[in-house]
Amino acid sequence: MNQSSVGQLANRISSVANAVIMRVSDLCLFRVFCAVCFVTFISQVGMSQKADLSAAPLGGGDGAKAGKLVLVVGAAGTPEFGEEFREWGERWRKVAEQSGLQFVSIGSEENQGAATDRDLLRESLNPAPDESTQPLWVVLIGHGTYARDVAKFNLRGPDVSGADLAEWLTGVARPVVIVNCASASGPFVNRLSGPNRIVVTATRSGIEQNYARFGNYLSEAIGSPESDLDHDGEVSIQEAFLRASAGVRMFYQAEDRIETEHSLIDDNGDGKGTPATMFRGVRPNARAKDGLALDGTTALRITVAPSGGRLPFTLKELQERAEIESEIDLLRAKIGKLDRQALDVALLPLMLRLSRIYQEAQVRATDDEK
Repeated sequence: MNQSSVGQLANRISSVANAVIMRVSDLCLFRVFCAVCFVTFISQVGMSQKADLSAAPLGGGDGAKAGKLVLVVGAAGTPEFGEEFREWGERWRKVAEQSGLQFVSIGSEENQGAATDRDLLRESLNPAPDESTQPLWVVLIGHGTYARDVAKFNLRGPDVSGADLAEWLTGVARPVVIVNCASASGPFVNRLSGPNRIVVTATRSGIEQNYARFGNYLSEAIGSPESDLDHDGEVSIQEAFLRASAGVRMFYQAEDRIETEHSLIDDNGDGKGTPATMFRGVRPNARAKDGLALDGTTALRITVAPSGGRLPFTLKELQERAEIESEIDLLRAKIGKLDRQALDVALLPLMLRLSRIYQEAQVRATDDEK
């Protein structure tokens, strides 16, 4: 291994350590990180350049293994809104292509068939016999309405409600990310929240019915390296949500206008949602009133877009990484209950496993460049 490769690996490990430190900020990690670096470099220098490619990297073109993104552009109402919505949708399309996702577009082109956009959306959510374990993304761009306690997303033709989507997603076992960028979208959290689901809405309630700008900022954030808050080479839906929400707030402040939209994210299945203002960095800075953890932990691990430096992880490696991060979260919850030495002892093997995952992916990336 040449010095350049070693330097690249050092940067990777440093990024991993920074991300973990953000997750477990109160632990004494310096000596743990030093040990990880030492072990990693010793094993890296001595290991073969051969990599096990038996598992396909994420986004490797296998439709049965790759994630899927269903983009729905709703009724625009005016040409001006239509142009904006198409631009936002185009950003999502590019991100899907870069990430190797199966991409389905509804509403952005002329519908020549007898099926309505509502029909096409329902059909696109039907689980396949060989359904992937990778996330299904449903992104709604357009306007919303709220009447008689029912929030709907406006399609060309019959609209769709949160209850409709909940029914259509019944039987979908893979992780699901639902992003509703429309006005009056808040009630979609209540309807769609559940296990293995992440729900993002542009508003916190149905009465926020003014035009929502959140979709613009989110479509920019999901594909921007600047959204990678924990510096792990990927942009998670959590990071994109936080950056987009900040963009919305800054817009209203700069215009000296009352903020008429307050985005929410829900990933713990409680149906309540958490605003971006309750996070410090990528982690919640408070606890819910009922004592439950706030949202954001699962959403931090679900990514649709590499920030430009993502390593070629295999699906197995991504699954193992998620398991390790879950264990780190459990350790984080024990801060104050265990002494630092005990926490360090528990954290060390997790860091070693995490660094080895990045090490092996780095070797593959180096081989691919030859």
